[in-house]
Amino acid sequence: MIICDERYPAVLDEIAEFLTPFEVELNFCDGEEMRALNLKTRKIDKSTDVLSFPFAYVPHAPLGVVVINSDEAAAVATRLGHSYEDEVALLFTHGLLHVLGFDHEKDNGEMRNKEVEVIARFSLPESLIVRNS
Repeated sequence: MIICDERYPAVLDEIAEFLTPFEVELNFCDGEEMRALNLKTRKIDKSTDVLSFPFAYVPHAPLGVVVINSDEAAAVATRLGHSYEDEVALLFTHGLLHVLGFDHEKDNGEMRNKEVEVIARFSLPESLIVRNS
């Protein structure tokens, strides 16, 4: 994995290795940066918790980028009573699954099932898909 920030828990490397042998880039930003990125890339003028940008396959290059809103991760972790590290791990899992081609808005539960598998393996709290449904 390519980490462009040191605000990540070590479990992210384990999650990445569990899901794919390929590299993915991880970036963190604050709420305002995420709002600007969401507006620029999705034409949605509000912040969000995680965005994913898959790339076309190129050997020896990352599969894509996962961007995590560290402000939102901290706020949600506090609100739901789990650690910042666990929230970042959930967001990273969700984003990486999108980079890998999963899409919970279009599939028949495959992404949700994969999130549940990762959550069980790494003892994480309830998945984003479950708590947002």
